[in-house]
Amino acid sequence: MRRIAIILLSIAALSVAVYAGDDKVPFKPGPAASYPTHQTLDKITIAAIPYVTEEQAKEAFGKVNPMKYGVLPVLVIFENNTGKTLRLELQAEYDDPGHRHIDATPASEVLYVGSSVKEPKLPGGSRPIPLPHRDKKGPLNTPEITTRAFAAKMLPDGDSAFGFFYFQTEPVPGSKIVISGVKDAQSGKDYFFFEVPLDKP
Repeated sequence: MRRIAIILLSIAALSVAVYAGDDKVPFKPGPAASYPTHQTLDKITIAAIPYVTEEQAKEAFGKVNPMKYGVLPVLVIFENNTGKTLRLELQAEYDDPGHRHIDATPASEVLYVGSSVKEPKLPGGSRPIPLPHRDKKGPLNTPEITTRAFAAKMLPDGDSAFGFFYFQTEPVPGSKIVISGVKDAQSGKDYFFFEVPLDKP
């Protein structure tokens, strides 16, 4: 009897482990150069992939599709083969053929898109102290929005990093993403900005 109970408990534990593994599939994009929308400059390769389909949204954000709320997520993948460590103080801009320049929206503000309550701002761009009643975020209030935003600040030689930038726009054919703020960590020298097309060549 005891042996049967042990077997049943083992089967239950294995089932839970398999279910948990299937429930949390890690998000892992491919190498930057494997995407048609990439640029290589000074041995730095950057890919930019707009996430516009339901399948892409499900892969990255689960049940939430930012495009339904006017937010275009663009996955950016960095590969550093310069022989040096890079410091990333990135600024990203969405440029369309109509000469519109749209700055990336911080992930902390994307959480409020679609909500009737806006995150309060103080003069000078400073943030208020979070208050307990700030529970009226929008439909994009999901952990994946912030945890999958691009956050790397340093990138050693031979390493890669990836994450999303968010733009409040509809995708426009012929657009590109302009990325600046890449520096040599030791000397502080700025690298030239990158212009990565968002359409396949």
